[in-house]
Amino acid sequence: MFNKNKDTTTKVSSADFDTVIGESTLFEGNIKSTASLRVDGKVVGDLITEGAVHIGKTGEVNGKIKAQQIYLAGKIKGNIEAKEVLRITSSGKLMGDGDTKTLIVDENGVFDGKSKMLSSTDSKDSSASIDIEPPQKTKQKKES
Repeated sequence: MFNKNKDTTTKVSSADFDTVIGESTLFEGNIKSTASLRVDGKVVGDLITEGAVHIGKTGEVNGKIKAQQIYLAGKIKGNIEAKEVLRITSSGKLMGDGDTKTLIVDENGVFDGKSKMLSSTDSKDSSASIDIEPPQKTKQKKES
């Protein structure tokens, strides 16, 4: 869960993304996509995608995010759901709750919220839970 590797950046090119929010861009509103996207600027609104979301070091999102994978090197203020993996790099900061199947927090990465681990057998919107019922009281026979 905690990764102490110093070089945790993943080399990706703009060709890997359908949508890129540039460093000097402020986007206000919700984004829905079937492909991956990268945020190097600021987004005020929700991101929902069937692909991956990469938040670069200069990127900031104020809103909810739902994606297959979320790679965070910038800041997120809001709750997220990563159906496969959430990775917070050494420069990443998540201020909100996170639901994911796999959680990776690199050394110096910040996660300020609650985590809910999803299981691989869960459907899209459910998470693993076990209902525990209190023990039943049994009547004992009185011996005469």
